Amino acid sequence: QVQLVESGGGLVQPGGSLRLSCAASGSIFRISTMGWYRQVPGNKRELVAAIKSGGTTNYADSVKGRFTISRDNAKNTVYLQMNSLKPEDTAVYHCNLNFPTLPDYWGQGTQVTVSS
Repeated sequence: QVQLVESGGGLVQPGGSLRLSCAASGSIFRISTMGWYRQVPGNKRELVAAIKSGGTTNYADSVKGRFTISRDNAKNTVYLQMNSLKPEDTAVYHCNLNFPTLPDYWGQGTQVTVSS
């Protein structure tokens, strides 16, 4: 069984930065693809960034150059460094663990609000 616990959300002014963390339990973290998704009420959950077990990353076009995803396999933790935040980045951010042959695992989400 895998549990994902996010932290690091909050209120920040436009142009500011936040760092989200997602700590995973279980032994499959290091061989899984980890992702950050976000969702605004009434909208579909969208992929923000993902990182494969080997370190390959991909980003949504809307966050390229501003967000950085990274992982620390020794700590079973994935991070999302968010810089130059915009009001349109406001959403609930969810951590995701993807491993073939298993259902996706999701964290409970952490609220990010970008507002002056």
